[in-house]
Amino acid sequence: MKKLLSGAVAAGFLLSLNVSLAATEVARVNDKAITIDDVNSKLLEASRGNPMAAPSKKQVLDELIKREAAVQEAKKMKLDQDPVVVDRINNVLFYALIEKKLGADFDRISFTESDTKNWYEKNPEIRTSHIFISLPVGTTADEESKAEKRLGEILAEVKSGKRSFAEAAQQYSEDPSAPMGGDLDYRMKDRLDPAFFKAAVKLGKTGDIAGPVRTPFGLHLIRLTGKRSWLEADRGRIKRLIMEEKRQDLVGRFLNDLRQKAKVSTNEKALKD
Repeated sequence: MKKLLSGAVAAGFLLSLNVSLAATEVARVNDKAITIDDVNSKLLEASRGNPMAAPSKKQVLDELIKREAAVQEAKKMKLDQDPVVVDRINNVLFYALIEKKLGADFDRISFTESDTKNWYEKNPEIRTSHIFISLPVGTTADEESKAEKRLGEILAEVKSGKRSFAEAAQQYSEDPSAPMGGDLDYRMKDRLDPAFFKAAVKLGKTGDIAGPVRTPFGLHLIRLTGKRSWLEADRGRIKRLIMEEKRQDLVGRFLNDLRQKAKVSTNEKALKD
């Protein structure tokens, strides 16, 4: 019985010793303690990032001391209450929540080569040119109507053969691409406005023109000038885009669910100009 008791006491002592060692204080910045756990955690993080140039424990401790001193100074200045800082903190919390809740789901995302090809057939890499008229915030309905009419007149000039699409873009377009005849080179859907891409992809063959097409930036006449085949496509980039779409789908459903559960009130009248 005494042996059992003494063994339990010894085990308890070792356990308390381990806890004590784990929480050993290695520095104190004003009233804030820095423990060996803090040092080891940061050292492990640094080693993962660059194992060939990991800092020493002393260097890590020095950085933690300086960081803590800076954080305390920021709090003295009440920067943690500054709206800009609060917004940044909230962004960190937002993405931390997404990773915490959906990280495992992200890891399970998969798709086949056939899925990749089918996606590309619907979302090919295209080359376009455009003639653009800007419609900044505050543009009236009358001003937009006049811009639309103007693009109609320009389109009529191009169709009549009075001038080529490139010449019309050079003369009339308000986009930086105007000197190049409105050429936007090859782009995939992630580098084009959704409405622009949708209208361009619907064009049957190169040389066809769509528009006027409204985007948040203004009005466009869009000419399809090229389309890369599946054999020419960048498979790696396509897979990254599919992965991002699937991630965004998961995030969207998760956030919609949170919105449904939250008590939300809106004042949409305040949104009107």
